Amino acid sequence: MFLIVGLGNPERKYEGTRHNVGFEAIDAISQKFGIEVNHKEHKGIVGKGIINGHKVMLVKPQTYMNLSGECVFELTEYYDVEPTEELIVISDDVSLSTGNIRVRKKGSAGGHNGLKNIIGLLDTNEFPRIRVGVGECGKGDLIAHVLGRYDEEDRKRVDSSFDKVIGALELFLDGDLDAAMNKYNVKEKIE
Repeated sequence: MFLIVGLGNPERKYEGTRHNVGFEAIDAISQKFGIEVNHKEHKGIVGKGIINGHKVMLVKPQTYMNLSGECVFELTEYYDVEPTEELIVISDDVSLSTGNIRVRKKGSAGGHNGLKNIIGLLDTNEFPRIRVGVGECGKGDLIAHVLGRYDEEDRKRVDSSFDKVIGALELFLDGDLDAAMNKYNVKEKIE
């Protein structure tokens, strides 16, 4: 079984913020493949289903961003999931323009506290991830930026990025992460 984890914060006040783009990606995946994400399990809300013949569990950790690893660790242990091959994490990225995505086989947390917690608890950074661009903060307040909401144009760009996330995810599930990286790690110009 594959664990597909989208990062975010659980309270209603965080809905629609840049930091919750991982939750929104899970919602888009859920809708596309008809998988209900409504069951509480191991500090997360989950839904089990099939995507292109592969058993998957969609996950929204409910521990707040900085403790996302608690949910991910418990699920990988309970379901005997190998993080390097059966886990993919979807998170926001402030170093990418809004609407772009970046697929990676492994890597550092890049300053993302949710990824940092997952890496620490799994004791590895060698798990695939999809990072969704939410726009650069510049020299402003990073916390205010990631907990802020999109303007109308950026909202459209983020919504359209979920098709790319789903395309990359399908390639990953079929065992072709290299093809996902080649196809989706292309920066689109924002006009």
